Amino acid sequence: MKILFAAALLVASTVAGISSASAEGGCGPGFHRNPYGECRPNRGPVVVVPGAVVVERPVVVVPGRACPIGFAWRYGRCRPI
Repeated sequence: MKILFAAALLVASTVAGISSASAEGGCGPGFHRNPYGECRPNRGPVVVVPGAVVVERPVVVVPGRACPIGFAWRYGRCRPI
């Protein structure tokens, strides 16, 4: 019963601690904190204009060098370890 009460108290305190000012750093809606900790008003809405189309190059996988057991690829060929 004690564990159930403690869990309920934890959930209640978490829900009670969330408010609209949490996201703004305690300044309230429409404001934010600057690097010096002062509350500053937000600017207008952000408008994102679509830009140029980005084309990615295909990935090229180079096959690895296979040396027999006891050899390692060094200086352009398989050499004994």
